[in-house]
Amino acid sequence: MPENSEGTMFKKKFTLSKTAAAAVVLTSAAVVAATPGVASAVSAPLNCARIAAHFDLTRHQTPENIALAPGGSAYVTFAAARQVAHITPGGSTRILATLPAPADGGIHTPVLGFALTTGIVRAHDGTLYFLYATGTADLTGLWRLRPGGAPQRIAALPAAGLPNGLALDPRARTLYITDSVLGTISSVPITGGSPRTWSTAPELSPTGFLGANGLKIRGGALWVSNLDRGTVLRIPVLRDGRAGPVQTRATGLAGIDDFAFTGHGDQLLAALNGPGEVALVQPDGTHSTVLTAADGLQNPTSIALRGDTAYVLSAAYVTAKDPNLLLAHLND
Repeated sequence: MPENSEGTMFKKKFTLSKTAAAAVVLTSAAVVAATPGVASAVSAPLNCARIAAHFDLTRHQTPENIALAPGGSAYVTFAAARQVAHITPGGSTRILATLPAPADGGIHTPVLGFALTTGIVRAHDGTLYFLYATGTADLTGLWRLRPGGAPQRIAALPAAGLPNGLALDPRARTLYITDSVLGTISSVPITGGSPRTWSTAPELSPTGFLGANGLKIRGGALWVSNLDRGTVLRIPVLRDGRAGPVQTRATGLAGIDDFAFTGHGDQLLAALNGPGEVALVQPDGTHSTVLTAADGLQNPTSIALRGDTAYVLSAAYVTAKDPNLLLAHLND
């Protein structure tokens, strides 16, 4: 995107968002200080951290979410650029799609004031599903990109919301979506169509900025992070497909965005956006810092694991320096 009036508008709007994010981080930090069993010292489950790809902030390449693909490559959404991109194992970036800008420039996108691409998943056949929030009814929703095809919206989502986290249940052929403003989880068939509200639990709601965020499916349940509350939640999927009672599995995770399971039970890695850290969260909810800005993090947004390699995206939303993709080795 050229540096024109639209670019200036984006910078002004995002400065307001950064201020709100800072307030969230300060509030969450107070929760951390008051939470028993939280380890704050850096431990060593992740090592050999290196930056595998740098992105261009002048082109609004702020990576928001990641989906891994065979052969060591990855797909990412560039939030502020409204793009989906392919990242090669060597760190090269190829733009696959740029979504149409809303007629109003995105200024009515809730909370943030700019249109953005958010969660992304990849199906086994290579089809990509991703979310787009614009504050307008004609574009906000769930989108699909088939290999070699063009992006297509397959489900409309509320323009008053901010669809953010996305998870695919291939057996049920269902996609689940968090809304960070409305504080909900919705479900949509993989073929598209009308969304169904799956959960409106109060634990999903925001407390001033953004609520339900990252989303994963594991062990017959949906796991959800809440940025404002600094929590990780587990919501069982009942036999009839409805949402079961919410279980809070971790607290005190200041500014938590996305997360990924390590493969060791319910242990997970969490991207803490505002603090610029990655935390290792144990099944009992205690956590320790395993990566920091010293490793190259710049407001991390998303994490994925391939074997013992962790892929960590940083969007540099607040630092405004170096959006990147960091790789680190996960110790046994």
